[in-house]
Amino acid sequence: MLPFSISCHTKHNVLSRKPIGRFCCKIYVAAIDEEPFIGVNIGRDLSDMPHPTQVVALLKAQQIRHVRLYDADQAMLIALANTGIQVAVSVPNEEILAIGQSNTTAAKWVSRNVVAHYPATNITSICVGSEVLTALPNAAKVLVSALKFIHSALLASNLDHQIKVSTPLSSSMILDSFPPSQAFFNRSLNPVLVPMLDFLQSTGSYLMLNTYPYYDYMKSNGVFPLDYALFKPLPPNKEVIDSNTLLHYSNVFDSVIDAAYFAMAFLNYTNIPVVVSETGWPSKGDSNEPDATVENANTYNSNLIKHVLNVTGTPKHPGIGVSAYIYELYNEDAKAGSLSEKNWGLFDANGKPVYVLQLTESGGVLANDTTNQTYCVAKDGADPKMLQAGIDWACGPGKVDCSPLMQGEACYEPDNVVAHANYVFDTYFHQMGKSPQSCDFNDMATISTTNPSHGSCVFPGSGNNGTFPNVTLSSMNSTNSDSSAWNLHHGELGIRSLLMMMVLLLTGVVWL
Repeated sequence: MLPFSISCHTKHNVLSRKPIGRFCCKIYVAAIDEEPFIGVNIGRDLSDMPHPTQVVALLKAQQIRHVRLYDADQAMLIALANTGIQVAVSVPNEEILAIGQSNTTAAKWVSRNVVAHYPATNITSICVGSEVLTALPNAAKVLVSALKFIHSALLASNLDHQIKVSTPLSSSMILDSFPPSQAFFNRSLNPVLVPMLDFLQSTGSYLMLNTYPYYDYMKSNGVFPLDYALFKPLPPNKEVIDSNTLLHYSNVFDSVIDAAYFAMAFLNYTNIPVVVSETGWPSKGDSNEPDATVENANTYNSNLIKHVLNVTGTPKHPGIGVSAYIYELYNEDAKAGSLSEKNWGLFDANGKPVYVLQLTESGGVLANDTTNQTYCVAKDGADPKMLQAGIDWACGPGKVDCSPLMQGEACYEPDNVVAHANYVFDTYFHQMGKSPQSCDFNDMATISTTNPSHGSCVFPGSGNNGTFPNVTLSSMNSTNSDSSAWNLHHGELGIRSLLMMMVLLLTGVVWL
């Protein structure tokens, strides 16, 4: 039910108008069991990928309840346990051939990556590959077998009703997609598509579709306005009308979804719902991508969230919501390709929002204004001796109340220098009005949006009553402050640190 990273983007022309001379079909769409939702894809092509516990803490802080993984990473599945977050795991494309040719291989994959984690980890769907028909044609011949073998393994474990099986498709497979009523799938793919749709229908699953209005807009060469791609309100005379149905389309997203429904109806499938497994907008691009901007990315994703959660539906199916996974949680700086390929994320690797979504009445989902939810924590890999020197200064001249770190008090455990530094640094940071200069501590600290509260140890300003996971380390390297309040005390710190290091050397004490 959910999506994850990208290897191939949806690239199709929503403006194709070639008539094919056939009648419109009425479509009945079966509703999915739950209210439409917004989820996120989690790609891992980052040079400094956050630790799974940090990823989960960010998901919880943003009230993201649906995620799609591009694989079945064991550490992520363990971190997601007991969170209630609904998880779509994926069979990577490179494993499709092996699984599609062996029921035993499929059963082992399900046992290792699903049964071993369920129900603690709330796995709700399995994505068998991603855009296999267009990205990996040599595996297409075994795709349906892979779907069936995975489903058979779930059936053997009595999980076939709890976990759906599908495969994300590129919307580039839909030809003559405007007007939507004339849309049909690339006929050369029918030998695979027809049995695949049979499988989805018989198992009560859904068609997973990757759709990118950004690429549709780029390929249109200005034929339709940017506002049409961004869900911006259009006056009635600017809306696009399907001449066969007389339905008015005010955005690309809806026209692609309806095109998918009509394409399925063309093959006589009228009760398979659509879930959008990938969609989004890049916040930065190369010189030939002038519309890949923070403003446009913010507008698209904000409007998408409102569109989905308001159960707007499409012109053909008003009120029948379409769930969607945003591509993606993090900017992937290590991804190959153009600059835009690296900048689809809602957050940087350090958990800082790329932009603050323009949301109201979203129920808190992805209301990612974390400007008032920042914390100062020890940098990953910081020198323990320097951290202790920072603690000593903050608890003395810095006037931080360090009594919660005393034995028996709320923040004593875990009794190590990193956990104690997190509490002390963050307390000083809040005392100083959360100015970036107050979170440096001789380059041993960093600002993070991950709440380091744990157990009964609630950090200043968290306001979460200690409900966040026990995360005491920032696994992310954020940009250091340009200036440092710590430098005001650098002379005193240097003397204290030198004396301390001498004592440590003489006594043989080692900080853990």
